[in-house]
Amino acid sequence: MKKNLLFVLVGLFVSQLSLAQTHSPGPVEQKVTNAICDCLNKIDQSKITTSKEAKDAFMNCYMAQSDKLIDLTNERNISVGDGVAMHQLGIDIGKNLLSQKCNGFTLIAVKMADKKGEPEAQTTTGIFKRIDNKGFNYIIIADENGSEKSFLWLRQFGGSEQFINNASASVGKKITISWQDMEVYLPQSKGYFAIKEITAISVP
Repeated sequence: MKKNLLFVLVGLFVSQLSLAQTHSPGPVEQKVTNAICDCLNKIDQSKITTSKEAKDAFMNCYMAQSDKLIDLTNERNISVGDGVAMHQLGIDIGKNLLSQKCNGFTLIAVKMADKKGEPEAQTTTGIFKRIDNKGFNYIIIADENGSEKSFLWLRQFGGSEQFINNASASVGKKITISWQDMEVYLPQSKGYFAIKEITAISVP
């Protein structure tokens, strides 16, 4: 997966999609949309019973298209470092899937929105150090012993705004990260890995 490219492509919500205005995708965006839809349509929906499983399946379909994301950002004339633009790109792709009646996406989106049975988020407090870009964005904090811990910024979360345009302003501040375990498939490593996905950040 190319560096910085995925960021918040999956940072969309069903409510945002349903309220979005009509959008006409370019050729690359349409190709990515079609490929994601094909991937979602192949999923055995009977095996997806929780919101977490739906998010994981959705994420894996996006990741499979990471090789096309450079062309996609070029087509949209946006920078991968522009959090707002990348978030909007994710919203638009989700809107494409919805408006083009991708059945697999519709089924997955319903399950993604269902919070029933979701595990409670865990919390970790530490000093904000930096954001690492490794295909995804990871927020790094240090605990009281100076040991660094990494948390995945996958979707929009409460408190994310302060890190989109001026993350450096928070360096050295104590923050509390709420997170949940998530398992994702990394094509370049050909395996599944457990990560800590951020659900919220607050300043005590």
